[in-house]
Amino acid sequence: MKPGWRRTAWLGSGLLALPGLLFAAWLTQRAPDTGPEQAALGNFERCAHYGGLPPGWLDDRKAGMVRVAAAEAELGSDRGYADERPVLRERIGSFWIDATEVSNAQFAAFVAATGYVTDAERQGGGAVFASPATDAAASPSSWWKYQAGADWRHPEGPASGIEGRDNHPVVQVTRADAMAYARWLGRDLPAEAEWEAAAKAGLGNPEADLAVGNAEAPKANFWQGNFPYTDDARDHYAGRAPVGCYAANAYGLHDAIGNVWEWTRDEYAGPRQPHGHGDAALARPAIDAAVAVIKGGSYLCAANFCVRYRASARHPQEADLPTSHVGFRTVLRPG
Repeated sequence: MKPGWRRTAWLGSGLLALPGLLFAAWLTQRAPDTGPEQAALGNFERCAHYGGLPPGWLDDRKAGMVRVAAAEAELGSDRGYADERPVLRERIGSFWIDATEVSNAQFAAFVAATGYVTDAERQGGGAVFASPATDAAASPSSWWKYQAGADWRHPEGPASGIEGRDNHPVVQVTRADAMAYARWLGRDLPAEAEWEAAAKAGLGNPEADLAVGNAEAPKANFWQGNFPYTDDARDHYAGRAPVGCYAANAYGLHDAIGNVWEWTRDEYAGPRQPHGHGDAALARPAIDAAVAVIKGGSYLCAANFCVRYRASARHPQEADLPTSHVGFRTVLRPG
């Protein structure tokens, strides 16, 4: 992997301390969620009962992860947006990656163990999506709002919560929050090239694009209907879905496409399209200038607005901006 491919920065990793007694009490309380029956995901019935903690999590350093072998991968696409070009073939080293997006239960364990306070909690809120009235102008300013009191425990604002949603992807986290979680586990966020290679699972274009189906026969959680007004939920979910509901790709990754966008460790470089998921930054001016690459699209990607529920798709996201449609997964590299 060429170190300069669509990225300009490396974020180092370290390990945060683990206060044992507090965390042990928290984990014991949730022990029934971690049985072997939770290992099998990939359909709507099983994912609905998944507790959000992979079997053996924290006992096994690689629990909940799948291995991506070293291989040559096709990165980018000449069939999509300008920011996906050029198409490159690169050798990617082997690594382990979370099979699902990090869940609320996993992030809660991190917070219980470390006392970590997220950027949204410090900033006082985050960007929240809400469908506008059907007669409203189709402008991102009409569907993205800054919501005081929004944070990972209250994804849509103080009146919302995560009770009963331990198995949903954690959102309202910034790249720094995601990195802090990854460091706690001795891991990292994926590089853009690693993320894309894992999501494509050995396929090139257009095969990787076709693997997620389309608006009529979706195989991932994205928007069906007239965005941003009505989501027909032909994929079974309007809004975020629990992690692991949809079939895994050939490498064992669930939800690499759709559900929530995912942070990478890389700074964004290259062309910028004037659209994507709508501009959540309209909800609140950025506090710092760092702009990171997010990958995978989300439940807000729609055929009539943007077609970014594809592995090649990429988008710039203000690294310090917590939103209701961006989460993450982690990687573990050899050595």
